[in-house]
Amino acid sequence: MTALGFDFGTTNTVLAAKAGDTTRSLSFTSNAEVTESLRTCLSFMKDKDLGGLALKVEAGAAAISSFIENPGECRFLQSIKTFAASPLFQSTIVHARRHSFEDLLEIFTRRMMAYSGEGWPSDVTRIVAGRPVRFAGMNADAELAMERYRTALARFGFPDVQFVMEPVAAAFYFAQNLAQDTNVLVADFGGGTTDYSIIRFEKIAGKVKAQPIAHGGVGIAGDMFDFRIIDNVVSPQIGKGGYFRNFGKRLEIPSNYYANFGRWNQLSIFKTLRDFQDLKSLVRQAEDPDQLELFVDLIEHDEGYPLYQAISKTKFALSSQEEAEFHFEPLGRSGDRVVKRSDFETWIAPDIALMEKALDETLAEANMPESEVGAVFLTGGTSFVPAVRNLFSRRFGVERIQGGGELLSIAHGLALIGERDDIVDWVS
Repeated sequence: MTALGFDFGTTNTVLAAKAGDTTRSLSFTSNAEVTESLRTCLSFMKDKDLGGLALKVEAGAAAISSFIENPGECRFLQSIKTFAASPLFQSTIVHARRHSFEDLLEIFTRRMMAYSGEGWPSDVTRIVAGRPVRFAGMNADAELAMERYRTALARFGFPDVQFVMEPVAAAFYFAQNLAQDTNVLVADFGGGTTDYSIIRFEKIAGKVKAQPIAHGGVGIAGDMFDFRIIDNVVSPQIGKGGYFRNFGKRLEIPSNYYANFGRWNQLSIFKTLRDFQDLKSLVRQAEDPDQLELFVDLIEHDEGYPLYQAISKTKFALSSQEEAEFHFEPLGRSGDRVVKRSDFETWIAPDIALMEKALDETLAEANMPESEVGAVFLTGGTSFVPAVRNLFSRRFGVERIQGGGELLSIAHGLALIGERDDIVDWVS
């Protein structure tokens, strides 16, 4: 049996398969990068060399490059996972062709297969897909999401498709090294959600057994932290909080213009909307027109993705430093600033509070005091943020926090579970 662990994430996707007594990550080679973690996004371009209605499709960094190089011609989709559980989402039009969620997941998976080349296992008999504790979106329908997953993956002929909660998979990956039976808290920090699971792990006759006790979470994670930096470091430099005059009245520049920074690709979409034309008309009326001119230039030159790269670099540096340089040349003199970790932690404090509230609710559901949690596993890129780690250190003590493989643990845990005879005890 060869099982494929499929961690289809909001921001990044990782695949893992069994390799001897351990697991390996699949490597993806596109025209833009070689990586074990593929950005979850797609680009669609008309290509006359393909003929007819055929489209040139890329994923990951190659899709981002295509979008940046062809902003007016390329259709770009990211955060595809957020549509999975939405009954309201039926399809989207891509270059005059309708695509359902199942179509998009199939297309993305086919690009992964192509990018992995000979590294794709030829004898996959089971695919184990991760699922969040709570799918993103209002009125999210988990059963609908998993049915859409099944439909898309069935098109590849996989004999067996199973689902395991993402924090459970991460816990299983870490639990291989547990020395004794214990209650484990897993905190999985993705791009859009933070998921908690409390699981009882025991070794019986040499095999790991697990009993899920409680699950919880909140729709806040790394993407929101990025937005907090932009909202406090960048937006004030391009007009947020400023004023303009209209018929003798002094009015504040609408803050909704700056909400587009919540997703970097929204800036390119923004320039096609009426709101952008309204923004440009405010330049002549603004008290500080140079700031709004700078905002307009960022949008017209499609600087959204480079901006997010600069923000991510700063956030990453703040994980190990008390202060970090933010540098973004398109902002001119406003694009050089030292960001202090203390300021960053102030900006994200309301988000950390909501994460802690969800943690309290999960412990209450488990009817478990903190003292009975034997180990805490933190997974996902946001787990490196000191304010996040400090929350768990304060609640559980540094000695109970374990890590390693934070970015790959879910996919590898899924692959390991997929090889087990008792997989029915793990699926959800």
